[in-house]
Amino acid sequence: MNVKEVVLENSDQLIDRWVSQLDNDSLQDYTSTISGDMVEQMNKEFAEVVMQSLKEENNQLEVLDQFAEKVVNLGWPFGYIAEGLQAFRTESTKFVLDQLDTDSKEEFVEVMESVNNWIDPLKIRLMNQYSTNWNNILSMQKLALEELSAPLIPVMDEITVMPLVGTIDTDRAKLIMENLLNGVVKNRTDVVLIDITGVPVVDTMVAHHIIQAAEAVRLLGATCILVGIRPEIAQTIVNLGIDLSQFPTKSSLKKGFETALQMTEQQIVSKDSRSEDIEEILDSVGKE
Repeated sequence: MNVKEVVLENSDQLIDRWVSQLDNDSLQDYTSTISGDMVEQMNKEFAEVVMQSLKEENNQLEVLDQFAEKVVNLGWPFGYIAEGLQAFRTESTKFVLDQLDTDSKEEFVEVMESVNNWIDPLKIRLMNQYSTNWNNILSMQKLALEELSAPLIPVMDEITVMPLVGTIDTDRAKLIMENLLNGVVKNRTDVVLIDITGVPVVDTMVAHHIIQAAEAVRLLGATCILVGIRPEIAQTIVNLGIDLSQFPTKSSLKKGFETALQMTEQQIVSKDSRSEDIEEILDSVGKE
């Protein structure tokens, strides 16, 4: 008996058995966000993809790649694929043995080897494609987070703002320095406002990185203004003996922006008598 022909000729029946036996234990942590209909649809698609791959062998392996990519995009674990293939392996073996209606160990071993010869290459292909897609997503997410972790935002001619949020470590400090210097040149910036309102802790290392960034900006002919210094941060800086006298500091983004306007000899002028006055316009830039 040709084991593969038996499986393919009875694919519809085997798919029904496979889907009914699939427990999806690996998706237990996702049950609150995944509907039963969605899981059932994916299970059926999984079984059909496996059958199609077995039927067409190496000619249609892209269907495996597409399915692996879909599982990754859904955020499902690889365990879903591994458990599914194991269930398919089990059901295929049982089905063929039922058709043979024999207790021969030799035939049992032959069937097992045949099924394994189909499933193992599929598992390797799906595993590699899943890993590739997962790593690609992680790389894109890391790049996006890096871009957001040290943004440089032009707010007016010659004035840009770099709002910092979260902890600043050595790697992030390098990114801040790189984005800062590139942005100063690109935007022809004269004044950069470094806003540390969202930085929870300013210790000696953080202050050192900020001073280095300010000095590098000065060498490019621009000036840094450190803004967002809260009372507790000011007290910490004094207690640590950190010298920030090399560049201006302000308690809020609003006050820093006012200073930046003076330094660049600019002012905000209303063209509409109904518009807000200068203080209210500055309030929109940042609260104290």
